[in-house]
Amino acid sequence: QVQLEESGGGAVQAGGSLRLSCRASGYTYGTNRCMAWFRQAPGKEREAVATINRLAGTNYTDSVKGRFTVSLDNRKNTLYLQMNSLEPEDTAMYYCAADGPLRFRGGDYFCPNTDYGNWGRGTQVSVSS
Repeated sequence: QVQLEESGGGAVQAGGSLRLSCRASGYTYGTNRCMAWFRQAPGKEREAVATINRLAGTNYTDSVKGRFTVSLDNRKNTLYLQMNSLEPEDTAMYYCAADGPLRFRGGDYFCPNTDYGNWGRGTQVSVSS
């Protein structure tokens, strides 16, 4: 049975940092699949924050570029999201997702923002001004 367990959320002041972790059990992060972090704020739709794959590289939503970094430790089977310079607008429930389809278009690999097969339960991030 696949389980993704997030940790590292919490309450911080604007400008602070947090590092989210997502440890997988029953699943091995593979080079032909994508992993991602999503978030959902109250009253808003879920959005993809960052995606990662060895062939596609990393990709970020515009609002977090330069502040967030996604990484993967294959040895520990753990996905990370380092979040710096946090803003109140980053307040949301953060979810890790795995087993996304790696796609190829225009000569490049990329990870989509949909169709991820496995999800964690989420970890809350709250940023105060």
